[in-house]
Amino acid sequence: MNYTLLNPQFDSAARNSMLLTLILLWAAACSPAERIAPAPAYEPSEPNITGWSPDAPYPEENSPADISSITDNDIEEIIASMSLREKAAQLFVIPVQGIYHHEEDQRYREWVRLIKEWQVGGLIFMGGDIYGQAVLANRLQSESSIPLWMTQDMEFGAAMRVRGTTRFTPAMGIAATGNPELARWKGIITAREAKSLGIHQIFAPVLDVNNNPANPVINVRSYSADPDTVALYANAFIEGVESVGIMATGKHFPGHGDTNIDSHLALPVIHHDYSRIDTLELSPFRSAIDAGLRSIMSAHIAFPAFGTDPGLPGTLDPGILGDILADSLGFKGLVVTDGLEMSGITSRYSPGEAAVLAIRAGSDILLISPDEMTAILEVVRAVESGELSEERLDLSVRKLLTLKRDHGLFENRGFTDPDSLHHRINTPPWQAVADRIARESVTLLKDEKSILPITEQKAPRILFIAVSDDATGDPGAGMLTELRKYHPNVVRHLLDPRTGTEEKLAIAEAAQEADLILIGSFIYVRSHQPIQMAPEKINFLNTLIAGETPSMLVSFGNPYLLMDLPGTDASMIAWSAASEQVSNTIPALFGAATIRGRLPIDIPGYFNIGDGLSIPRTRYRIDRPEAAGMITHRLMELDEIMHRAVDDSITPGGVVAVLRKGVLVWNRGYGYHDYEKINPVRETDVYDLASMTKIMATTTAVMKLVEEHSLHPGDRVSRYIPEFDTEEKREITIEHLLLHTSGLPAFRVYVDRLKTREEILHAIRNEPLEHEPGERYLYSDLGFILLAEIVEEVSGEPIDRFIRNHFFRPMGMESARFNPTAAGDWMTRRIPPTEIDTVYGRGRVSAEVHDERAWFMEGVAGHAGLFASARDVAAWAQMLLNGGLYQGTRYLLPETIDLFTGRRSPLNQRGYGFDRKSEGFSTAGRFTGMDTFGHLGFTGTSVWIDPDEEIAIILLTNRTWPDRNRSDGIRELRAAISDQVMQSIEQP
Repeated sequence: MNYTLLNPQFDSAARNSMLLTLILLWAAACSPAERIAPAPAYEPSEPNITGWSPDAPYPEENSPADISSITDNDIEEIIASMSLREKAAQLFVIPVQGIYHHEEDQRYREWVRLIKEWQVGGLIFMGGDIYGQAVLANRLQSESSIPLWMTQDMEFGAAMRVRGTTRFTPAMGIAATGNPELARWKGIITAREAKSLGIHQIFAPVLDVNNNPANPVINVRSYSADPDTVALYANAFIEGVESVGIMATGKHFPGHGDTNIDSHLALPVIHHDYSRIDTLELSPFRSAIDAGLRSIMSAHIAFPAFGTDPGLPGTLDPGILGDILADSLGFKGLVVTDGLEMSGITSRYSPGEAAVLAIRAGSDILLISPDEMTAILEVVRAVESGELSEERLDLSVRKLLTLKRDHGLFENRGFTDPDSLHHRINTPPWQAVADRIARESVTLLKDEKSILPITEQKAPRILFIAVSDDATGDPGAGMLTELRKYHPNVVRHLLDPRTGTEEKLAIAEAAQEADLILIGSFIYVRSHQPIQMAPEKINFLNTLIAGETPSMLVSFGNPYLLMDLPGTDASMIAWSAASEQVSNTIPALFGAATIRGRLPIDIPGYFNIGDGLSIPRTRYRIDRPEAAGMITHRLMELDEIMHRAVDDSITPGGVVAVLRKGVLVWNRGYGYHDYEKINPVRETDVYDLASMTKIMATTTAVMKLVEEHSLHPGDRVSRYIPEFDTEEKREITIEHLLLHTSGLPAFRVYVDRLKTREEILHAIRNEPLEHEPGERYLYSDLGFILLAEIVEEVSGEPIDRFIRNHFFRPMGMESARFNPTAAGDWMTRRIPPTEIDTVYGRGRVSAEVHDERAWFMEGVAGHAGLFASARDVAAWAQMLLNGGLYQGTRYLLPETIDLFTGRRSPLNQRGYGFDRKSEGFSTAGRFTGMDTFGHLGFTGTSVWIDPDEEIAIILLTNRTWPDRNRSDGIRELRAAISDQVMQSIEQP
């Protein structure tokens, strides 16, 4: 190509015009496919946390051309054609706000002027939103004759600057997980979102070693106080970022971890000699450079022991960026200054002086100058005066133009398609990864009174004190919401600058009534603010925790704050105060998430690197489907299935819940309590479980007694019920009753003439058999009525009291009970009616058992009578899936569960008490495994548990309303729900 058209004697406007024309000619020389590559079709079925590898294919957008048409010679001719001012301007990256701006907005016009007239080289996007940034990036990119280099700070993901993107736990929390692969995943997701937003370079990761607990600016932004740990996790993150084609940036060279001054406010000075810096601070940088790191950001810190000038910031010091970074470490990549608007620079140097010194020291990109135009002109004067060589300027311009070439920006500016962003940003699988990192980062350092997991039995009343140094907002509000998902009785008080004497007295009174004092600290690391708790707050809290009431501190975003309150009985670190971190920390308090984080730093005098306690997950967690390897948009088909069932009058309404791998991924109410459609179903509503009582109450109670050797499946029933000590019934065993092979009839009406519990029980005990014991299967309510009586005979407690005392109450299953009216209006209002009874004169049957035999037996029977919400059914199912463990307490042994839920009948698929999936049509659906077990309820309820998939599918309806005898499609509904749930599992 001939570049003689770019005559350097042309005026600036003409030269800019010709340069733009030439770039357009280059673009025209490319094929249309190379010039404008349309975004590929996208299928919204991204891999989830369970089956996804970070290397999985992704429909990339704005990918650079495979082979750029711009050669090194072309770049040299471009440089030769540029004026000094244009060269200087290429090194400046100006800050812009990624939000909507009218074309006449003053700030927007200033940006356009710097881009068009001054030809700055790039942009750094500060705060903004997804669409605002994408549109602005396109508009400003189109204004430039040379493509702009787009950058952004993304230490904890794109969410560091862009609202609505995926937010990640800060670096120190990543290291606390003990899993470097999570750092790589974070890097990949961050880079993919950056690319979708038009960004080419992100300013992350932090390579600083945070070995100074008083550091007010780095803190949790660092991976660790150990340089090897920093290197391990930073390199994994960099690998992830670079694999997507985005440039990562290690910062802040040569190390910002051992400071106690914020360089935003003043110039920190580190007095260590070079040998110390070389073995500690430089170690992660050396490792990253050896691994191929392409860009490094400098630090505004003075190192008088080995710098060129005792008071010179590293950013401006050729001894730091030249002798050490370029020569000793052999780094030849892109050097970026930290923000030149920071006080560590502006308090001592003018904008122009800082720019000239930074370039001379070895910087290639000048970030956020407080006065770009003045600084550009000063750089030009420095070259003209010989203070700065033009060759030095050309070196940095060459690096930047080469990067733009290598990213394909001369052929394809990388314009973002805003219409594609809705499926490229913060996808459910990506959020599931972020959630997993947040959960696994939670670090428990002590638990001297075995406070965790918190249960209603151990702590019926919790006082939650939200501590903050912020006099605005509502700190801890999100934490309170999360706490109440797992505990019904939590009282919150605020302790912040607004808290007066009267409020402190109220807190003290609440502490005296509480069973647990839970302190949530929201004093986290922010520039310009102290990182420790104010002394008056410390004194007040120490007074509260001095008593016998157990206390716990959870510090959000500031690990060193644990030094302020060493007297709490338990101490936990969460690594951010963001809502995402809070919501993924609270489940750990209640046993709903595994705790296994390890401390990546020392907390002087208290804890060391590597400290941390482990507690297994023993109850379900409420979370998004992707957290359990399921796909949200497929589960949403359940909405259509249930709405159609309601519309077809199969049931007035109902609740569907799905539990998988310890996560309650779905729990929704549909329709109404009845066909008047006044009272909508909520997911917390309580249903008459009917025959689900057989497994949740009676069988579970029998399992417990068998474990205790108080009962055995081979025991003769006559041992407990004398009326069975006859020739006809003597061989009937507990096993026969559990398998429905005793010979007892399915049921007798009885209640047409027998109206009391005693009369009904007497009739059942003396009921003639319909066949020989063990001869054939006949589903019988009567056998389970007798089993409940045997439970009472053996334990001394009626079935309702036994199951509630030994299981439901300690498991927190508050709505699981017989005779729910005894609980009060708070519960009865939540119970849909089951029938209009015209036979026994009960009228509208609501909040009392539907089954007439159980009703005449005072609401308590072994075959029916239990009420519960879907969440409580899920808790019981999770206990079984956990092998009998729930919230840290063992309720059953795994071998007992296997014994009862396995196939035990020679006549069919049934277990002891439990139904199991049968051959052919099954309400458990087509896709559950053959080891699936559960039970149905006549009122329209069911639970199916597939142990192979660790899944429980729960359906609660009142399909008997208003008449039990009407034909319906409940069987097909159960199967359809099960099939849709199973098809929502992400396949490898």
